[in-house]
Order: sequence, then structure tokens, then C-alpha cells
Amino acid sequence: MSEKSTVTGVLRQTGLTFALGAFGGTLFHTAGMPAGWLAGAMILVAAAALARVPVDLPNWMRDGFFVILGLSMGGGVRPDVVDRIGHWPATMAILAVTLVLVTAATYVFLKRFAHWDRESAFLGAIPGALSFVMAIAAERRADQARIAVSQTVRLVILVSVLPLVITSTASHGPQTGVPTAFPDWGEGVILLVACLAASFLAVRLRVPGGWLTGAFFMSSAINVTGLMSVALPQWILVPCYIGLGCYIGSRFTSTTFGMFVNMLRASLGAIVVGLCVSLAMAWIASVLVGLPFGQLLLAYAPGGLEVMTLLSFMLNLDPAFVAAHQLARYISMVLLLPFITGLLLGRVSNESKSGRN
Repeated sequence: MSEKSTVTGVLRQTGLTFALGAFGGTLFHTAGMPAGWLAGAMILVAAAALARVPVDLPNWMRDGFFVILGLSMGGGVRPDVVDRIGHWPATMAILAVTLVLVTAATYVFLKRFAHWDRESAFLGAIPGALSFVMAIAAERRADQARIAVSQTVRLVILVSVLPLVITSTASHGPQTGVPTAFPDWGEGVILLVACLAASFLAVRLRVPGGWLTGAFFMSSAINVTGLMSVALPQWILVPCYIGLGCYIGSRFTSTTFGMFVNMLRASLGAIVVGLCVSLAMAWIASVLVGLPFGQLLLAYAPGGLEVMTLLSFMLNLDPAFVAAHQLARYISMVLLLPFITGLLLGRVSNESKSGRN
């Protein structure tokens, strides 16, 4: 009876959380906010958590969202983009320096001035890749609420404010994207099974963020070889965006409003530090290589491959340039971050894994 009651309670809590997230995501999406499904779900569920509404998602559902999102991200690793990465060695080198400087400067701010612990400061300083960072944080003893605030406020500013400012200065409207080919049901099943197997292997090998990382590498390999299309339709992705927003928002269940305000203040300061470094490096690159400052800013901004590439279309900039640099940034983080995290913070203990929320 108690087990049945517990199952019923979990189902009710999960249903309430996802309903709140879907409502918030729908509001933001209808209002035309960039990344509206994720941001709206995250903000409404976070508000509910701060108001002590019992919101949460079970670990298996969270991990499932990570697998689907990792699978989807592999769709950005196209052969033509990969081939063109070597065409811009100078700007790629500056991108690498920018990643190191942004992370280091933001880490120092969060550690020294905001007095965050080492793990939370490091993961909160990672520029971009919100899903991947939260997948790593979920496996460690880091303060996930702090990391969620730091990463989320950065996401809201870059994905909402920055695109709106840039597009308001454009002299023309958005262009229509190229239709995307989706895998058929048979290919979809094969793709999902392959990505699940890769995720299981990554988790077994104790790769940080293994559920997302394994699926990402498998789908990337399949997409680059052209064996099948990796793109997923919105009716699959939208629930995952909502689910990720719900997961991030539910991390505030043990956070008081006062604690949240303190985290927000620290996160805003960290964003200013990181943005100043990014702006400076984009200006230096523009002077050195003679490319448009806006194009380099889009290429270096930790705002996501899809959004930044779309903006490059809107502003009549080189979308392949922006996509290649965003892709290089993301792949380099996915490749190096697990090893750097283990080197700087130590490997994840079994005790930490069993104590995850």
C-alpha cells in the first residue's frame, strides 16, 4: 500500500512539474521568446520551487531527456561544416584562447568574489553547453542550484537579449530555413538504440555527463558518415526542452528566495566578466583578420549552435563560419571537459553518484 502510495505521489509530482513547465514554455514560446520552451518551463518551475511547491522529475526521465538532446545535438555535426573548420586557423586559435580566458576569469570571480565552492565555481564558469554542464553537475556534489542560476542567467541573456539587440540593428528580416529531412521510423529506432548503447557505455566508463555525451558522439558519427539523418522533429524535441527546463527549475527546491537573490547577483557579475572577455577577443580577432565584429561575436558567443547560426542568416553574415566556430567550441568542450573536470575536481565517487538528487 505504501509502495503504491509512493508511486502515485511520484506520478502526481512529475505530472504537476511537467504541467507547470509546459504552461510556462507555451507562454514564452507564444510570446516569441528565443528558447521559449526551455526558458519558460525553467522559470515557472523555478518560481514554483521557490514558493515551496513540490516539483521534481525522476532521475530516469531526466537521463532520458539527456539522451534525446545529445542525439539531437549530433545533427549539427555535418560533413560540410567539419570540412570547413580548418579554413579559419587564426580565428579558431583565438576561439580556443577565448574559451580558456572566459572560463578562468569567470571562475576567479565566482570563487574569490562570490565565495562559491570550487566545483560550483568551475561548472558555473563553463561558457555555454547548458545541458552538458548540468549532466555533469547531476553526477557530482556541486551546488546544482548555483550552477543552474549561473548557466541559466547566461543563457537567458545570450539567447534572449543578445539576439534581440542584434536583430534590431539588421536591415532585413529573417530568411527561411532549409527544410530538414527526418529519419523514418526504422532509422529512428536504430538511431535511438545506437545512442542508448553509447550512453550506457559512457555511463559505465564513468564519463561525466555520460547520458548526453555518449548519445552526442554516436549521433555525430552517424551524421558525419551520412548513414542516416539525425535531425529530430519538434514534437520530439519540444517535450525534451520542457523537461530540461523542468529539471533545471526543480533544482531550486531547497533554495530560499534570499539565497536565490545572492546567487543571481553573483551570476550577473560572472556574466559581465565573461561577456567583457568575449567582446574584447572578438574585437581583437576582427582587427587581426579583418572580419566583421558581429560575425566574430556570434562565432564566439556561448549561445548555442542553432541560435547563433540562425542569427548569422538573419544578419547576412557567413553562417558556415559561425556554425564551424560554434561547433568547434562545443566539440572541444565535450571532448576536453570530462577530462579537465576529472583532473581539476577529481573523479566521481560511487558515494556521490548514489547521493544524487
